Amino acid sequence: MKLALAAVLVLLSGSVALAVVGGGDIILNNKGGETVFSHETHVEGAGLKCQGCHAKLYTNAKQHKAATMKAMEQGKSCGACHNGKIAFSVKENCESCHKK
Repeated sequence: MKLALAAVLVLLSGSVALAVVGGGDIILNNKGGETVFSHETHVEGAGLKCQGCHAKLYTNAKQHKAATMKAMEQGKSCGACHNGKIAFSVKENCESCHKK
């Protein structure tokens, strides 16, 4: 019995280690080229908390719809942080987000 319990604990701990941060990557297709949003880059790489975006920018499913570049340049969606002060601006380095 103890051996079975130990095996279950090992399996469970392994699955947590293999879990994808924040649900993984989100792929957005648009005119500028495919854009990949990486939760791992933002959460682990930049040290951001989930609530930093989800409590302020994306509070419901309706707000998860694609934003235009014009809206982002006005500080909406990604542009709230990607403004050239907090993170690189959405007005430059297009290839950082858009992959052709």
